[in-house]
Amino acid sequence: MKVSEVASAESGRVGSMRPGVLQQKFLLTGKDGSPNNYLLNVGRTGTGGWTTPRHRHNFDQIRYVLKGTYPYAKGKSMEEGWVGYFPEGVFYGPQARPEGLEMMVCQFGGASGEGFVSVADREAANTALEKKGKFENGIFTWYDENGKRHNQDGSEACMEHAMGRKLVYPKPRYDDLVMMDPANYAWVPQGAPGVFTKWLGSFTERCTKIGLLRIEENASFDAGLEDSIELMFLAKGKVNVDGKDYGPHSAFELQAKEGPIAFKAVAEAEFLRIVLPKF
Repeated sequence: MKVSEVASAESGRVGSMRPGVLQQKFLLTGKDGSPNNYLLNVGRTGTGGWTTPRHRHNFDQIRYVLKGTYPYAKGKSMEEGWVGYFPEGVFYGPQARPEGLEMMVCQFGGASGEGFVSVADREAANTALEKKGKFENGIFTWYDENGKRHNQDGSEACMEHAMGRKLVYPKPRYDDLVMMDPANYAWVPQGAPGVFTKWLGSFTERCTKIGLLRIEENASFDAGLEDSIELMFLAKGKVNVDGKDYGPHSAFELQAKEGPIAFKAVAEAEFLRIVLPKF
């Protein structure tokens, strides 16, 4: 099991590939080169906001709005408490994140097996490309040896540079993003007294799962029983795991069938649970 607490997590920000300020805390990262490599972070939009043009990725994303409202496309927003599944290959944007927006984001290799490029490799590519051209309004512009101008989405340019090849976008399994309002789901008893779940959805043939977990004070939940990597993000409350207390915005990675590992609620606790695709 891996554990991360927000106070001690590594900090960073998205480079010049996107305009604006997006400050991040990198809570958990997966294994480079694995098909379900991942990054789980908490981001806060800084002064002046943060924007992107309409774009898509070759990896999956799950977004959980912690504070504020997230405008993810023209005329469309996620409200505080909502969870969104952003499938690989599906366009979204333009984004215009307002100052002060806080959101948990998990980016990971989707069912296609294209994988996910680490933050370190992405930002190194960003720095290298700044020597070749210019990032402006989310677009990377450069001129070739014949003086011809080229424009490319900034994120796409960084990903291609990091991978050393042309980006391949999987054919979309969904025709749009999937937005979920957990408030409209019912809590279902999990089996152990004082433990309740809301499974929000299961996606693709590789069974990516998203849900919420509530543990009442002094109740316990046995984690780590899933068939693939399980990520648990503590949104509210306090839990004790292996004799140590953890508060809000702590995150836990459990490998497939690593459990049972007992999570005991010191104060009523609520988690977002993500089960990564099974390969």
